[in-house]
Amino acid sequence: MCMSTLTVSERMLQPVTACLTPEVARRIVDARLDAETQTRIDELARKANRGTLTADERDEYAEFVEYIDLIGVFKAQARLVLHRRDG
Repeated sequence: MCMSTLTVSERMLQPVTACLTPEVARRIVDARLDAETQTRIDELARKANRGTLTADERDEYAEFVEYIDLIGVFKAQARLVLHRRDG
């Protein structure tokens, strides 16, 4: 892929992605949050939708969302590794 067509995240993650074995890529794709963390995120999401988050909760929720986005990027890269192997 031409470097100019890569997103910043793809450019930054390319060296890491290149190290992924299919086994590790599969584990990343299949990784899930623990029940306690997921429950907390769900609670904060409900409160956010109702507009009842405290300032501290808003900060906590924003941090969760930031990491969820980052994990989503890692999972997408892992799926690419698996697709290239199987495709």
